[in-house]
Amino acid sequence: MNLFTFNIVEIILLVSLGLFLIIQIIYYFSLYNQLHAHNKTANNGDLIYETELPPISVIISARNESENLQKYLPSVLEQDYPEFEVIVINDGSTDESEDVLSAFEEKYTNLYHTFTPDGARYISSKKLALTLGIKASKHNWLVFTEADCRPASKDWLKLMARNFSPRTDIVLGYSGYEQENGWFQRKVAFSNLFMSMRYLGFALINKTYMGIGRNMAYRKELFFKNKGFSSHLNLQRGDDDLFINQVATPFNTRVETSPGAVIRMEPPYGFKSWKEEKVSYLATSHYYHGMQRYLLGFETTSRLLFLAITIATIAFGIIDKQWVVLGIAILAYILRYIMQVIIVNQTATDFEEKKYYFTLPIFDVTEPLDVLQFKLFRKIRGKADYMKR
Repeated sequence: MNLFTFNIVEIILLVSLGLFLIIQIIYYFSLYNQLHAHNKTANNGDLIYETELPPISVIISARNESENLQKYLPSVLEQDYPEFEVIVINDGSTDESEDVLSAFEEKYTNLYHTFTPDGARYISSKKLALTLGIKASKHNWLVFTEADCRPASKDWLKLMARNFSPRTDIVLGYSGYEQENGWFQRKVAFSNLFMSMRYLGFALINKTYMGIGRNMAYRKELFFKNKGFSSHLNLQRGDDDLFINQVATPFNTRVETSPGAVIRMEPPYGFKSWKEEKVSYLATSHYYHGMQRYLLGFETTSRLLFLAITIATIAFGIIDKQWVVLGIAILAYILRYIMQVIIVNQTATDFEEKKYYFTLPIFDVTEPLDVLQFKLFRKIRGKADYMKR
């Protein structure tokens, strides 16, 4: 048999394999590599940053977070920044949050706290809390994080503020879980890293479509100019991703990629809590404007098709004893794997995350399958569970 004589099935498989490999290469170098490329440019001194540090208001909404406030709030209050205030909104807590905040106010003169009124209906409690905090803030630049989060360094606010240029309205930063051992924690950390490579990557190519409220900043005037959360008050979530989707333009958003500006957060300690977090974002993604979620869906589809065609091509190569077909399929998979390892691990290193080698092919498959599972769960649950009643 001529090694380079292929039947019609093998030709279709090889052409399809090459096509989806090219699509994957385009996504990895044009989107997923953006964070590393940006961080490299910043480290080389090729980015222009602001030297002035305007006053900042840090906004945190907290519900029954007394332990986390005790543990993490000092790292926010003790930032090395010339002028900033921290406003914590006690969102109907029934634990010792009020006592913790009152005690901290005696120690820290830049801390202020308030509370949400009881009985608010037809509006997300968190959105009400954040709105109250924004209204109470003294300064135009607002930085947002959450009670179970800590800045990776005392320079977090400085690094975010260096992006506050005259034409900038929004600054997005990276947030990652506290690093812990275990299969589940590795899986969760990879999912978070990959999601960040997607939404921050789009922001870096001027196609911002969402933000995460654990580490982002925007102007107070931007909030009121766009009537705050008024367009989605009836949704429980959306105070970060939907709002940024609504107000971002191709030219008003910057991304901070320094490891010193990373926010570390408490990891989910079980599948159920992780599922609730992921499903809540899926519930609001349906309302996103723009083509980004469709482009990401196409990447996921092309990835799964590439893997399926790789397996089919290897099988046909073995069955037909067509070793060239087998070798091409194996080579295509190895090329994509090497590309993944380099781009994913360069980004992981930039954000001081653990690297992925042997687990990468597994998470490459389980990540979209988990998303599919969460989408099915949301569909079964129904839309009403994500509306404010």
